[in-house]
Amino acid sequence: MPTFNYDFPYGSKKLPVFAGNVVASSQHLAATAGLRMLAKGGNAVDAAIASAAAITVVEPTMNGIGADAFCILWDGTRLVGLNASGHSPALMTPDQYKGQDKMPNVGWGSVTTPGAVSLWMELHKRYGKLPFADLFEPAIKYARDGFRVSYMVARQWDRAIDRLKGQESWLKAFLPNGRAPQPGELWKFPDQARTLTLIAESKGEAFYRGELAEAMDRYAKETGGALRKEDLAAHKPDWVDPLGLAYRGTTLHEIPPSGQGIAALIALGILENFEIAGHDNDGPEVAHLRIEAMKLAFADIYKYVADPRFMAVTPAQMLDKGYLKSRAKLINPKKAQDFGPGTPKDGGTIYLGTADESGMMVSLIQSNYTGFGSGIVVPGTGIALQNRATGFVTTKGHANEVGPNKRPFHTIIPAFITKDGKPVATFGLMGGAMQPQGHMQVFSRIVDYGQNPQAAIDAPRWRVHETDGTVWTEDHMPAGTLEGLEARGHKLTRTKWPSYDFGSSQIIWKFPDGGPYLGASESRRDGAAVGF
Repeated sequence: MPTFNYDFPYGSKKLPVFAGNVVASSQHLAATAGLRMLAKGGNAVDAAIASAAAITVVEPTMNGIGADAFCILWDGTRLVGLNASGHSPALMTPDQYKGQDKMPNVGWGSVTTPGAVSLWMELHKRYGKLPFADLFEPAIKYARDGFRVSYMVARQWDRAIDRLKGQESWLKAFLPNGRAPQPGELWKFPDQARTLTLIAESKGEAFYRGELAEAMDRYAKETGGALRKEDLAAHKPDWVDPLGLAYRGTTLHEIPPSGQGIAALIALGILENFEIAGHDNDGPEVAHLRIEAMKLAFADIYKYVADPRFMAVTPAQMLDKGYLKSRAKLINPKKAQDFGPGTPKDGGTIYLGTADESGMMVSLIQSNYTGFGSGIVVPGTGIALQNRATGFVTTKGHANEVGPNKRPFHTIIPAFITKDGKPVATFGLMGGAMQPQGHMQVFSRIVDYGQNPQAAIDAPRWRVHETDGTVWTEDHMPAGTLEGLEARGHKLTRTKWPSYDFGSSQIIWKFPDGGPYLGASESRRDGAAVGF
């Protein structure tokens, strides 16, 4: 095999897929796992569960069996949402974090109850067509017999080492040779194959009330973790009504708080107050307005969004059209600004989509949060636990203050598009704080400018970055746009393609009147849209 360099100096272009049954995922092996279920006579939910289980194996850098998950689906007659994120353990109290100005990113102190497996269970219970165990066959085979590690996953794996090098259980599980696997190298994980088999055979019960729950409880007690088998047994996912905001006649739907999806809706509601269609889609005028709208949205969600039981304002208040119009008036078209939160009371993740010929469509997102998550891997199981407690804050009295039996602020957000009450598209864009920014940018490109979904997700993106306060830009953004943004006072950080920092999107678009689906997959990842 030749020794290649893995520079990619030329941006890759993908073309969309047209088919009556489609799976689009950030990892091609996971996409084909879902497609196999459709070919066996399964539906879109069966395909989504198979893809979600498989991607814990083939893209462990972004999610795992110990992850959290959400989905929005069109079940053939209506739109429903499922929040399977976990609560903090009963033993997780503010006193544990006294003197810390922020939550830890690694270790047991960052772990909440994992919920992804419960999403698979609940989806299958209500909508599944094939036997539950059948859906795990591809995932178990990949873990037992191995798969060839893709380029982007190998990069992510290697990049995680600096953050997790102090986590002994992660080093033993994921760096058995003292290094990350190379692109094209065969990776096997027998422990994960055994765990997936237990989940498949028990319909998930082993994870929350059986052998696997006992293993997590035992390891937490041995190593200072707060998670207990009682937390696992008490966990249950919640069916929710998705939030929706109509933008120029087309509605974007998001899971309600404690997720950040509402930020995309706020930003669009602000942007709707500007006539942008007469400006260049890739020009500085439009980019500036989108950026400022997003900054206003972030100011509000970081102040108010938390477990809804603790929020001082409601999503309806935050999405009030009058309130959003008042926020839009703060934007100066010629100058970048810093914004504080408003007062609405007065007015790293994987994403996949599936769709079948019956009309069922699933938008699903699953994540460890930061890379491999907490770095805690339960010995003998392959269960890498997420670090979702990092989403809490230590600020006393804040709605999102860390505490027992609470859901933290969540970054992972599946989306769905409808028009006139009818399903249009499964839609998502993974990538931490990039997610609502990407939702807004891609959705606006499609609705305001009529770009096809593949072009809209391939287009250059910007990111209002949460760490350094600058606006990060991709290197295929037009030079004139970069200059125009800097002239308006934006501080830019230019990045090199391909980058992880601008998210990864998958879209399945439904054509009307019995037409096919269009599947579009991100060029910034190893993903694929497949169908028949």
